[in-house]
Formats: sequence, structure tokens, C-alpha cells
Amino acid sequence: MELKVLNKQNNSRMCLVCGFKNDLSLKAEFFELEDKSLCALVTFKDYHQGYPGRVHGGILAAILDETIGRAMMPYTGEDKWGVTTTLTTKYKKPVPINEEIRIIGKITYGNGRMYEGEGYILLNDDTIAVTAKGNYICMSLEQIAEMDPNNEEDWYVEKKETDPQTIAIP
Repeated sequence: MELKVLNKQNNSRMCLVCGFKNDLSLKAEFFELEDKSLCALVTFKDYHQGYPGRVHGGILAAILDETIGRAMMPYTGEDKWGVTTTLTTKYKKPVPINEEIRIIGKITYGNGRMYEGEGYILLNDDTIAVTAKGNYICMSLEQIAEMDPNNEEDWYVEKKETDPQTIAIP
């Protein structure tokens, strides 16, 4: 099913997952979809691998954690984030490097302060490679980050002509 992209989320400067000035970052881009799920698009590089040609499991947990935590924003606004209290992952298949991969996150429960969510990593053949479930506390950026969310050097959306208008989710 093709889902319409409603919004592209901000990236920060030095984040391991989305940092646009961090040479080792995944440089993930996050897109809010019409069904209130979130899709991250990532091309893992050689330096993200564990076993040769395969992404390290800790890196996969990190992108799932970030994607599920960010999936709160369609409900809470861009100034509220999910701070992880628990994350459980299940690895089913290896994830290759040097291919664009889709990571999907969605909120399954929320009460304004606490949220639960789940996510998965999709291979290019639409096979689910990794799943995760997590619990998150909703907090403002000012409470959790040593940055000014209004400072465009630290926190901004990089719009590209190649940004997708729709994303296929099985």
C-alpha cells in the first residue's frame, strides 16, 4: 500500500542516527505518513556493519528506537520527544549495507506522559528483518537536549527534491 507523506521531521547536527554533521551518522530521514506511522529511510554504510556485509544489531536497535520514539510527534507536536524506558528487539534476518532500507514506527498506546510503540525494519523485498517494541516518556526538547530547537544550525528540516511523496508499506 502506498501511503502519503505528510511531513518530514527535523534532524539534529551530531546525532548518531540523524546527525547531518556527524560523519559516522546513519543520516536517517524521517517521514510522517497519513496513517500516523513514521518511516525512516536509511542507507547503512560499511562502517555500520557487524559481520561483513551486514548491519550491526546495535545499530539496528538504535534506528528502531529513534523511529518509534519519533512516532509520537504526530500526536504530541515537534517539540515533544519520546525518551526510552524499555526497548525489546527481535532479529529475524540480516540487514544488508549499501541499500536504502525502510524502518517503520507507530504508537500503539499513549496517555500524554507515557507512550508505547512498535516498529520494524523492512528489506527491499518487503520481508521484515527486525521488530521492536518500546516504552517512552514524553518530554520536551528543552528537558532532554543541550541545544536550542530554534537554532537552525543544530536542528532543521533539509527538504530535498528527491524526498518521497509516498512510501510503500506492505
